[in-house]
Amino acid sequence: MFLSSYENKLDKKGRVSVPASYRSYLSNLGYNGLICYPSFNNYSIEAWPQDRIEKISNTIDSMNPFEEKRDFFATSILSESISLQFDGEGRISLTSKLLKHAKIKSSILFVGQGKTFQIWEPAIFEKFRASARKKANLNRSSLKWEKHLNNKEGDK
Repeated sequence: MFLSSYENKLDKKGRVSVPASYRSYLSNLGYNGLICYPSFNNYSIEAWPQDRIEKISNTIDSMNPFEEKRDFFATSILSESISLQFDGEGRISLTSKLLKHAKIKSSILFVGQGKTFQIWEPAIFEKFRASARKKANLNRSSLKWEKHLNNKEGDK
């Protein structure tokens, strides 16, 4: 999984080193890169493994082809997605469009989201993190632990 947060610097060519644990996770899935697109939820870049973008594409494809929402999602996610491959040093080259959307100038914060991660400008993320923590606290009762029959007694 993509966990924790890591800060790195953007070099003069627009490259940044992806955290080793993130690259390792992607490599274990069989990927040497990731798919990025501008988030439509906030000023960040969404970074997903290929299989996750395929799932969202399949979901969009399952919608009525003449439904307006289908075009909205396809345009907002798929048409703006870019496949970024790791170079020999584990770096990706972020496009100027992605950097502009996330308001990134030099420092980059990689933020784990479980099956995906996000790329942020650190100061903008800090404001979002503080707000998200307050909202998570207010909504904590909606986060429920799933009970499975094969769980050990201590996992309930």
